[in-house]
Order: sequence, then C-alpha cells, then structure tokens
Amino acid sequence: MVNQNVKLVDVDKPNLYREVFPYTQFPKVVFDGAQEHYEIPEDIWITDTTFRDGQQARPPYRPEQILRIYDLLHQIDGGTGLIRQCEFFLYSDKDRKAVELCKARGYKYPEITGWIRAVAADFKLVSQLGLQETGILTSASDYHVFLKLGKTRTQAMNSYLDIVKAALDNGVLPRCHLEDITRADYDGFILPFAAELLKIQEQYGKPVKIRLCDTLGFGLPWPGVALPRSIPKLIQGFRKLGVQPAQLEWHGHNDFHKVLVNAATAWLYGCSAANASIFGSGERTGNPPLEALVIEHAQLKGMVPGVNYAAITELAHYAHTELGFEIARNYPLVGKDFNVTRAGIHADGLLKNEEIYNCFDTNKLLNRPIGVAIADKTGAAGIKHWVETHYEIQIAKHDPRIIKIKDMIDAEYAADRISAISDDEMHQWVRETFAGQMPPARKE
Repeated sequence: MVNQNVKLVDVDKPNLYREVFPYTQFPKVVFDGAQEHYEIPEDIWITDTTFRDGQQARPPYRPEQILRIYDLLHQIDGGTGLIRQCEFFLYSDKDRKAVELCKARGYKYPEITGWIRAVAADFKLVSQLGLQETGILTSASDYHVFLKLGKTRTQAMNSYLDIVKAALDNGVLPRCHLEDITRADYDGFILPFAAELLKIQEQYGKPVKIRLCDTLGFGLPWPGVALPRSIPKLIQGFRKLGVQPAQLEWHGHNDFHKVLVNAATAWLYGCSAANASIFGSGERTGNPPLEALVIEHAQLKGMVPGVNYAAITELAHYAHTELGFEIARNYPLVGKDFNVTRAGIHADGLLKNEEIYNCFDTNKLLNRPIGVAIADKTGAAGIKHWVETHYEIQIAKHDPRIIKIKDMIDAEYAADRISAISDDEMHQWVRETFAGQMPPARKE
C-alpha cells in the first residue's frame, strides 16, 4: 500500500537550498549524521545512454555507427542482461533509422528504449517504432519547475502524471527521469510524486520506473550526508516508500569527479540499474563510463559467465579509429598507457612477477598485455621487457645488446630530449644492435 501521509508541499517561492548551493561559492557538504544501511539488490545491471546523453557531447553518430556500437555493447553483454537497455532519441529520420537498424538485429540485450519530452504527441514516435519502454523528462527541482517551466509544483506534478497515464494507455512502460533530483525538495515534491506514481501503478497493474538524474553531479556517496545531495538517502527514501529496486535507475554526471563512485553507491543502497555511456561521453563532464561499470559490477558481484570483457578493448579501438574519440593515454582500462610503466624500478618488478605492478591480468581479461614505455628513467629492465614483448627472445637485462640500446637512449636524453622514445625508434635500434642475429617479431 502507498504511504498516504506523503503529500505534495506547494510553495510560493522556489526552494533553492541556498545554504547548500550558494552559487557564488562552491557547493557545501552538509552532514546530518543519519546513516542508511546497505541494501544491495540481488540483481544489478547497467543501462546505456550513449545514443542519447552521449550524443549531447559530440557530433551525432551516423546510423551505421550507432549500429556498430550497439553490436559491440551486445558483444560485451554476451546475452547476460548485464547491459540491459539502450535509450535512443526518436526525433530525426537518422534517429529512427538507427532504431530500425538495431531492432533488425533481434537482440534481447540491450533492449531498445526511447527518450521523449513530457508531451503526449511524442508517444506516436514510440508507438510507430514498436518500443515497449520510453524515458520521459520530468524535471524535479524548483530550479526547473519554477525557473525553467514557470509552473507551480502542483501544475508540474499533474502534467507529469497525465503523461505517465498517456504512456500506459498507449501500452508503453514509462520511465520518469527526475531531472536535477540532487537539488530537489525530497519530502515536499519527490516522495509525493513517487507516491502518486505508485498509485497509478496499482491502477494499471504495470510498473512505472524512476530514474534519479544527478544532472549537475551534486550527488555524494558518503554516509551521514544530508539531503538533497545524499545518494544513500535518495535511494532508501524510495525503497521505504515501496518502490522496488528494479524500478530505480541512477543517472549521474561528473562535474565533481564522483560519477563512477556515485553510480556504484546507488547500487549499494538499493538501486538495480546504473545508467552509463561509453567512455563517459555525455553532456558537459559526462556520465559514468560504461566500461568502468562493467568492471565495477564484476568486483561487486563477481565475473559473470558469458560477459565478454575483452570486447571493451575492441570497443575502445573502434571509438578511437572510427568515431574520433580522444581517449587520454592514461585513461583507466582502455587508455593506450593504462597498463604501461615508464619507471625502471617498476619494469624490474614486472620482470620478476607482473602482479607486483599490474592490477589484474589485463592480457587475459581485456586482451591488453602489459607494456613498458621507453623514456629516460626506464633502465635496462624496461628495455629488456620491451624487447621480449616485441620479439621472440628471452634476454638478460645485462646483455651487451641491451646495454648498448640503453646507452643510445641515455645519449638522447643527455642531449636534452624531452619526448618518449617511440616504438619505431626502438625497432630501428634493435635491428642495428642485433644485426645478423635478429629474433623473430612477435605477433601484435
């Protein structure tokens, strides 16, 4: 039964939480001391917004590019439902073509869902494409209700409830996107709105989903933080109202560098779905990186049989070569140098046992063998590692040929070189040093 004591609180002026969001200063972290208990759902999963929020940070993808990304997401998922859904824009001819191309694949996962405005006419687009679920923009904070929409809370809520009913009347499962929830009046608007959604759910006998949108990245993962910024309290408030974990989804942004930990925190406190975008691409600072959440899920729940973790590397290669993604070299999991060391002492450790300086078996799990980049601090051990990585040879780090290459490198930096030594240069020096005793090159 729905809690009948939860009532909408209408106000004459917007509650902008100036004690938390002074605007002319950085936002404040307020602790109330009250802590929530972990409630990790039995089943947690990832939903994808690459084709919606992800396209708000870059030129639009072509339909064929969307299809290829969708194929790769399906490949990573491996039919497990870990990457359960993808949301799509539906407005342009290109949007609709992309949906049709992806639908033709017939994949169970990721399920194709839509995203529309809170406008009844938009349901025609959802119905025409035969989608079973769509996201609906339901702005939640007084910043949006008063300052953007120019409505009262009652007017906003009633308009949202009307559109939810219209969705259900059209046979479409509605997913309400509570925009800017981390600046919203939780007791005065959010919970009363959720209570009304539960009543509609009872009336129609169909579930209504709720997406918690941390639009400006204000959410905080720490125990004891006060609302409206507390992710544990936001999630647990819905749970205590009667909203089930499978109906809850977290959507974050990275304005304060907490986007991944915030998504994981939502999982920990009772939210089944975490929304993500490939390599974190999304409006402004971006969304939780999908590939990072795949690995986060494996750490929380264990590796899932069937998930193709190595396909993350294939997705990164496609994004870099075909989509123009500029992935930082030190970007975790997929950056060119994420498992490459430049320090000689680290390279020496890798030679003794790669677990010393490699966080997991990157070759087995991500098809990314560890590497050593050659620079002024690499040392003989690093050069030995580089040679053995690229050629079919086992060689001592004190071998005269290794020492000769090291002398060449030292001479470069003694002449004020500041850049790293390229692989092309290393191959040339190996050819010169090994002369007629060149070992076979390894397949790369």
